[in-house]
Amino acid sequence: MIELRPLQQFLAVAELLHFGRAAERLHMSQPPLTQAVRKLEGQLGVQLFERSSRSVKLTPAGAALQVSAQKLLAEAAALPAEVKAVAAGLAGRLRLAFVSTVGFGGLPTWLRTFREDCPQVALALLEATLDVQLREFATGSIDAGFVIHTPGNAPAGFERLSIGVEPLVLALPSSDPAPSDAQCRAAPLVIFPREVAPSLYDAILAHHNSAGVAQEAIQMQTIINLVSAAIGVAWVPASLQGLQRAGVAYRAMPGAPQVETSLIWRVDAPPVVARFVEHVRDHA
Repeated sequence: MIELRPLQQFLAVAELLHFGRAAERLHMSQPPLTQAVRKLEGQLGVQLFERSSRSVKLTPAGAALQVSAQKLLAEAAALPAEVKAVAAGLAGRLRLAFVSTVGFGGLPTWLRTFREDCPQVALALLEATLDVQLREFATGSIDAGFVIHTPGNAPAGFERLSIGVEPLVLALPSSDPAPSDAQCRAAPLVIFPREVAPSLYDAILAHHNSAGVAQEAIQMQTIINLVSAAIGVAWVPASLQGLQRAGVAYRAMPGAPQVETSLIWRVDAPPVVARFVEHVRDHA
């Protein structure tokens, strides 16, 4: 294995093309420097310099090593700062999952400001429902995730930051004559599969006296599109009213179930997660 010191000595000679001046720069005598370069040539099995009594020139192999050694030494010099940045959560990679509803709330702004504050952090985003996120956590494929659940029913076994609680509103086809609240609650439902968010699914069905489930769909945008097609009505977070779709109206209903958005992560998450959690807490 080649150590950094011989490469530093080689670079001094390569830059000055003079063993004596290179030795002065390195604060050493010339014979040990000459010996160090010859040892490096022996390790590499190539000649690095063409030497004569009047001049020193780099060989093609020496010129190639000069480029590589400069890069290697620059990386080695930057290494302590890079490692400290990772330990402080200022660099590295954050694998972040989120449910689609968060994408219509504060997530885009949080990501933008976090990128501005921590430009050395690479963000890997995954849009995924709660059930998928739990599987990703189990395999170590994500570091943190935004999820929704009914208040008091956050996924167990995680650290958690509550983002907020909001009521559900009813999305209904705007083409229908204005129905009463009772008629709305009796309409067939468009809803996500129960395994996606069991506590929220159960709360909706307990509140909605419907003619049954007309259609299941996973993505919230798909659910809204199905409501637009008059397939049924859907309970969605109030913040989703920003998702305007022709043929869909939103109605606040008395006694509607509430939904909580949380950021969850494992206790052994990398430092960048703590940095992101702090950022969201400060900007939520």
